[in-house]
Amino acid sequence: MSLHAKTDSEVTSQTASSPTRSPRRPVYFVQSPSRDSHDGEKTTNSFHSTPVLSPTGSPGRHSRNSSSTRYSGSLRPGSRKGSQQLQQPRKGDKGFDAIEEEGVVDDDHKSGVIPRRCYVLAFVVGFFVLFSFFAVVLWAAAKPQKPDVIMRSILFDGFVVNAGADASGVATEMVTINATIKFNFRNRGTFFGVHVSSTPMDLAYSELTLASGTIKKFYQKRKGHRLVSVNLQGRGVPLYGGGVNWSTQDGKLTAPVPLNLNFTVKAKAYVLGKLVKPKFHRKVSCAIVYKPTKVNVPIALKNSCTVE
Repeated sequence: MSLHAKTDSEVTSQTASSPTRSPRRPVYFVQSPSRDSHDGEKTTNSFHSTPVLSPTGSPGRHSRNSSSTRYSGSLRPGSRKGSQQLQQPRKGDKGFDAIEEEGVVDDDHKSGVIPRRCYVLAFVVGFFVLFSFFAVVLWAAAKPQKPDVIMRSILFDGFVVNAGADASGVATEMVTINATIKFNFRNRGTFFGVHVSSTPMDLAYSELTLASGTIKKFYQKRKGHRLVSVNLQGRGVPLYGGGVNWSTQDGKLTAPVPLNLNFTVKAKAYVLGKLVKPKFHRKVSCAIVYKPTKVNVPIALKNSCTVE
């Protein structure tokens, strides 16, 4: 067996006829945005715009592998569109997270801010409560300050009994009286005046009214007093047998006659306009004895009257 040494020309021709195999290089993969990303972001968020393959690899197979293994790149922090994408609910979330966040915001708004109408209602209620309390305090302070009625005297100008007849023609004794009553009225109120209304005054024998008069209305300022004079008159009052025990001579009484005087002083104060109006009633009862010897002479009533 003979060995032939290869010449340089043979080596060269053999090398040219059989291509040499180069070592297999690894495949490079390129990251690209996912389908969820926006179309405008594909270029900026991917590392390469075109796939890079192995220098000697097959373009078809590696291209398919590269497309199937692409994944979305992470968004840069602070990206506005990325934050909007996070806030928007995904298809499978059904928007529950957004609804819950909205409810929390509404609850915080409701719990932190009081409507204006609540302030108005609270002001109105508070005003009426304070005003009512102030009015009650004024009424309670004014109620005990009743005016004083002090009886002074009564003076008889005449007391005459004559025979006569009433309007129907029945014969009976007739009485004519003219008298004047005086009393002091004092307002004890320290911060209000009083209005005294017009009230009647009767002078009677038993239950038979012999003379009557009227207290004229007047106004008395605070811490003030006045002397009130009332004229009582009775003309041709039939007795109908009521004065059978009277002793008379020539139409004039010769013996004392017991009489009674009853009236009520009605006063009203305006403490807070017409909203607080305390009223005062002072009832006066007097037991008076007429004496024939004291005509045109004042008869003291200080110890003969009671005031309630």
